[in-house]
Parts: sequence; structure tokens; C-alpha cells
Amino acid sequence: MLDPRSRLLGRITAGSLSDGIEARLRPNVSVEDMAVGRYVVIEGRDSRFFGMITDVRLDTANPDALGVSDEIDDPLLAEVLAGSSAFGTLEIRPMLTIPREGTPNSGGGPQPVRTVPAHFAPVAEAIDSDIDTVFGAEDATHFWIGTPIDMNAPVCLDLKRFVARSSGVFGKSGTGKTFLTRLLLAGIVQKDIAVNLVFDMHSEYGWRGTSEGAGGQVKGLKQLFDARVSVFTLDEKSSRDRGVSADHVVEIGLDQISPEDFELMAEALDMTQAQCESVHRLSNRLGHDWLSRFSDSEANERESLAAEFGLNPSTLNVLHRKIERLLRLPFLKRRTDTNSVQRLLDTLRRGRHVVLEFGGHGSLDSYILVANILTRRIHESYVVEKDQALAGKGSEPPPLVITIEEAHKFLGPQMAGKTIFGTIARELRKYNVTLLIVDQRPSQIDAEVLSQIGTRVTCLLDDESDVGAVLGGISGASALRSVLARLDSRQQAIVLGHAVPMPVVIRTRDYGPDFYAAMARGRVSLPTIVSDAAAIEDGATSAQRADRIRALFDS
Repeated sequence: MLDPRSRLLGRITAGSLSDGIEARLRPNVSVEDMAVGRYVVIEGRDSRFFGMITDVRLDTANPDALGVSDEIDDPLLAEVLAGSSAFGTLEIRPMLTIPREGTPNSGGGPQPVRTVPAHFAPVAEAIDSDIDTVFGAEDATHFWIGTPIDMNAPVCLDLKRFVARSSGVFGKSGTGKTFLTRLLLAGIVQKDIAVNLVFDMHSEYGWRGTSEGAGGQVKGLKQLFDARVSVFTLDEKSSRDRGVSADHVVEIGLDQISPEDFELMAEALDMTQAQCESVHRLSNRLGHDWLSRFSDSEANERESLAAEFGLNPSTLNVLHRKIERLLRLPFLKRRTDTNSVQRLLDTLRRGRHVVLEFGGHGSLDSYILVANILTRRIHESYVVEKDQALAGKGSEPPPLVITIEEAHKFLGPQMAGKTIFGTIARELRKYNVTLLIVDQRPSQIDAEVLSQIGTRVTCLLDDESDVGAVLGGISGASALRSVLARLDSRQQAIVLGHAVPMPVVIRTRDYGPDFYAAMARGRVSLPTIVSDAAAIEDGATSAQRADRIRALFDS
């Protein structure tokens, strides 16, 4: 039986499993109270069906009755016709069935829908207890991400399933992708589900982020979790000016840049195919330190190399100028005293989350180069550690989620097969590494890569190709298209895929004082404090070491 607290809306009149079902509204239910994206329950004989309203229509039993519509000035006559000849109709997409107690599978929880309810089955508004039954309560692995539209029941994401496959946050500019991403990252940190590596192009995730609300700023992951998060920076001055005390300043040696890294830079540097091929030839000819040697080369040396390669000398001269432009980036060094990649890896192995801030070096070419170099080395290390663990020669590395913005620059159709990010996306979780991609143009991401995205959290999109890309491969995509098109431009999203039992439209959780307090309830264990305190670099002063240890205990 329907819960007596649920408002009865109407009864099923037609439909099918593939196209959805229709329900006729009761005369006392205003069609104006109905909205696309709301949830309903349908009481079948053996099961309760849980579904989403995907369309609202005005219908009539007798079209001739509408011929006098211009003459209806009597409110009573209008009310009589509205309750009999004219009525509202809901289009509903059944998503799950909840077996009734005492029936087969009654203890198995919500199941995928495989049939439809009978004619005249009653339809009622879903209530908070229905949401709890479907999405579960917050626990060690489930994280409260938002509430259904016009409801207060929390919708929880299964973070263990979320990090098991690569995921995506999509939406047009200004719809809150960064807030959603920060929310998801905070959940992963609090629940200790995986380790995060965030390539923070606009310095939004480390110490603080920007907000269009009162105050203009919100807390970043470092403020929320302190010692559990390390901030690495490419721009020490920018970090210092923003009041951020970075844990490590990243420098990259020229000998750490491979020809494959340059291939990814082809578009940003406007490199021709001949120049891309020349990079590989230079590496083979000049050895490990090829980039430094080529950047120091004189014109006559480049002419000799061009003759050796059978190229026009202008090809290498133009390539040399483009490399000189790149080498003006201050974080690129001919030699480095510390191995930033190793330092970053060691931090991740200790279970600490890393936010890499680009500061004033947030140009796209800097972002692409650094993200690719670091991720390639990290992935190589994870492959070795995973293989050794499978051979019984060591322990597995912790699950790692790498967050990248402007993802289509790494995962476009022309680049996905060349970049380490394309490899990671296709591998699912074979080597304990997955991606969280953030992008406003999902249609520009390679279709094969997009098909591997397990969970998609999507804000408003208004480009048809982007909408089609996000909903590709999703059951009932045509019905969800209308739901996605009607999202508000702020603080609303549709979540679908691996981490939720069914597509759900949410108003995202507020990111403010109440959220900060909830995150503060996640504490660092004493073994973690001891481990991190022991790992503080020997070169630190006594005062710096004391501050670090005090911060560990305070967190």
C-alpha cells in the first residue's frame, strides 16, 4: 500500500517499458504543481516502482470540448471540464522496483526495472523515506552530495563505486562545476576512499576558492583537512601573495621531458607533423639530455642535423624558436636539486592528498605540459608497484584519483590515443588510477574515452552535441534529455552512472559553514600523524618542524 503520507497524484493509463508510462492526474491535483525531474512511486501488485517525471502534458478525452474554450468565462464550467474532458498527464520513466515484503527478492533492495505496472495503478509523490530506500544513508562509503528538487532527503553517492572507474563533471561555464568538483573531492578525503591528485589550473582547490556569494571566498581542501592535504605549487610567489604556505615548490628538469610530452603540446605550440617527428629523431640522436642540448645548439649545428635527417633547415630552426618560447617558463630548469615527481609520489604513497597549484603559470600550454609529465611518471610507477604486488613482492599502491580541468585538451579524438590520460581512462582501474575529468565541452572528448566514464555529474548544458555526448549509452536518454535541458543554471545537476542506482536530479549540497563543520568530523588517526611527522624533511628548521607537527595534531 502507498504510504499515507504520500500525496496521490493519479493513475496509470498507458505506456511501455521502452518509451515510459503515462499517468492521468486527479482532478484535485494542479498540473502547475508538477515539474520535470521530480520523483514518484507507483504501487504495483508485487512491487513498488520508483520513477522520474520526464514530461508534463495537457490532454483531453474529447477534443470537441476545447472548441468552446474561448467562451468559458464561468469558473464553475471551466472546473467541470478540467476535471472530466480536460486533464493533465504525466510522462514517467520507471527506474527501479522495490519488491514488497514476502515476495521474491524482497530482501534484495531496489532492482533494475524489467516490467511496467498494470493499468490504473496509483501514482503518488515520493517522500523522504523513499529516497532513503533508494539512495541509502550516509556511511563509511556513501557521501551526501545533494537533495532531490523540492525535497529535503539526502541523496548519497557511493564513493567506492565512484572512484572504481573514471568519472566526469560537466556543465557550461558558470554552472558550478568547480563547486561540485570541490564537493566530490572533499567527500573522497573525508571518507578516505582514495588519494587525490588535483591539477589546479586556477588555484581553486588548495587553500581557498572563489565564490560569487557573500564574502567571495570559500575554504579549499587544505583548510578543511589541513595535514591530510599537501599543496604543491609551480609559482611560489603567487602562493605566498595569496597567503598559502606551500609544502613543496615544483621544478621540472629538462631531462625529465620526453618526446611524447611534446606530442601533446603540438596544438598549443602549433607544431607541424615534421616538427613532431623531428622531436623523436632529436631524442634518438642527442640522447637523454636532448632538449637541453638542442636548445643550446647554434644555427650551423641545426643545419647539420637537418641534413642528417633529410629535412629543410627551417624545420629545426622554427622548432628551436618554439622550444625557446616554452623554456621561458620559470619552473623549467636545466638541472633540479630535488626530484619533484618523486616528492609528489612519496606524498601520495603516505595517503596524503596533493593539490598542485599553477598560480600565475595557468596558461594552457603550461597546464598541458606539467599535467602530462607528472601523470606519465606517476602512472609508470603505479604500473610497476601493481605488478610487483600481483607477484607477491610488495603492497599495492593506494587508489589514486587524478583531477584534470579542460579535459578535452587531453582527451580529444586526435590526442586520446597519445596521452597518458587516454590510457588511464581506458584501463578503468587496472592499475589503481582513475580520472575525474572536468569540462564544459564533453562533445570534444573522444567517444571511446567518454564511454568509459562510469559516473557523470552534469550541470546545465545547452549545446545539443554536448548533451548527446553526456547521455550517450544511457538507457532512456531521450527522456533524460528534456530533464537536463531544464536544469537551473546554478546549484542543480543530474547524476547518473556507476555510483548511483538510477539517474537523479539534485540541488547540490551547500558549501559553507555547515559543510565545513561536517568535514571537520573526519579526524586523522594517530598512526598517520606519527608517519607524517617522521616524513617531515630533514632540511626544515626547528620552528618549521614544530609548526608542521602541531598542524598534524590540530587536524
